[in-house]
Amino acid sequence: MNGLAEAAEAAEEHDWRRLDRRSLLVTVQMTGGVVTAVGLPVTLSFQGWVAMGPVIAWAVGLSLLLIASGVGIEALRLRHSRYRIGPERAELRSGILFAKHRTLSRERIRSVDLVAHPLLRVLGLVEVRIGTGEQSAGQEATLELRAVRRAEGERLRRELLRRAAPGAASDAEGTIAALDLRWIRYAPLSFVTSALAAAAGGAIMQVSEWFGVQEEVIERVGDAFRGMSVAGMVLALIAGALAAGAVGALGLWVEMWWGYRLEREPGGTLRVRRGLFTTRSVSLEEARLRGVDVVEPLGLRLSGAARVDAVATGLSRRDEEDQAGPSTLLPAAPRALAREVAARALREPVTPTSARLTAHPRAARARRIRWALSAALAPALVLVLLGALLGVPVLTYLGAGTAALLAPVAVALAYDAYRSLGHALHGDYLVVRSGTLRRSTVALRRGGVIGWTVKQSVLQRRAGLVTLSATTAAGAQAYAAYDVSEAEGLAFAEQAVPGLLAPFLERVEQPR
Repeated sequence: MNGLAEAAEAAEEHDWRRLDRRSLLVTVQMTGGVVTAVGLPVTLSFQGWVAMGPVIAWAVGLSLLLIASGVGIEALRLRHSRYRIGPERAELRSGILFAKHRTLSRERIRSVDLVAHPLLRVLGLVEVRIGTGEQSAGQEATLELRAVRRAEGERLRRELLRRAAPGAASDAEGTIAALDLRWIRYAPLSFVTSALAAAAGGAIMQVSEWFGVQEEVIERVGDAFRGMSVAGMVLALIAGALAAGAVGALGLWVEMWWGYRLEREPGGTLRVRRGLFTTRSVSLEEARLRGVDVVEPLGLRLSGAARVDAVATGLSRRDEEDQAGPSTLLPAAPRALAREVAARALREPVTPTSARLTAHPRAARARRIRWALSAALAPALVLVLLGALLGVPVLTYLGAGTAALLAPVAVALAYDAYRSLGHALHGDYLVVRSGTLRRSTVALRRGGVIGWTVKQSVLQRRAGLVTLSATTAAGAQAYAAYDVSEAEGLAFAEQAVPGLLAPFLERVEQPR
């Protein structure tokens, strides 16, 4: 009996697999890069204060110690990490000081994503993230294998996602969308350009401060614009920063979307592959798909482009706010293609997001005009008050100019925000749209709605408006129809999901 028990234990232990030990090389390179990036400016800061020989010797010795410590910790992690994929569950053993044994039921696994940054790609390795599709559980709902061979990662992805998808037509499998390099023209039109422009200016000032040449940089900028008015200098600096931001946005787009391909695989799985240096493969079960979100930031909308995001359960929120989050099915592309991709992802002949929407009451327009004017005139009012209190006429004139400049823009944006409002029912979907700087048109399956939230402020009550939000377990978890008339909004909710809201409504009998 002891021999049989030992044989069974040995067979069970044989099923456990180790992570690839070549990740030690990745740790050496990454730790060395971080130590160099931090240690070099610190070491140079001692120049001119003390003899550099001992400083360099201490810096090199400390760097080697930190690299050796990082490699040692990584070696211990690899030594104590095992994974096993059985017929019923996926398991991971890990932990150096405290042993952890985590398991996921095979039936609950909904995503297997592969990620490989440049160092992993050179070694032919990938990180495998196995998820259950539960947002509330956080990291406990994900097993991360760092790292395995790429062939092993692909094998795990195919094995764990292999399941029958009832009703999935085999003739619908294949490529839905692939990279078109002409889409790169939309990259500078995103808000990333302005963010990168600000970051570039901040980086120049910070680096110049590290090396003690910040004053010299400022003097050279002043010399370059000598003879130019203050307004002209400010405009020139903004234009230069935006040009640098545009170049950065182009580079970021290439890194994120190079090799992009959206495919439907056997068994009803949508797979997005993309990335130049860091490659990503994100798999999404169609059973988790509750709808789509066609996103049109102002710059893209003016150029006739849009992005398509999936409204699905269990997607990681880690990268959700950037322009290449795990929910993105299609990057910024021509609007007609975005509608086609949305329809094919939902297996619909026509995308529900193109449905004719019901306009909202004019009271909603008045609310947006008031909001916009309040935001635009507030800084102008502050300048005028300061000018009056301090006796500085320039501030008063500046405030008046600010009001004259911002008020028309604010009103135009308010009218656009009102025109963007709308809601409709289209087959099995409810559709809501809102936003001006970032217009979003969401088509949500009625079966995915688990509740309604009705909000009404004091001002909304006076105008007879409500904000009606459809609650779901997918995506942002709530999608709202803003400032819809009270009677029409409640009727819309009842028609979309009959019986869900009715028990909470008070019925008023009409007098005979």
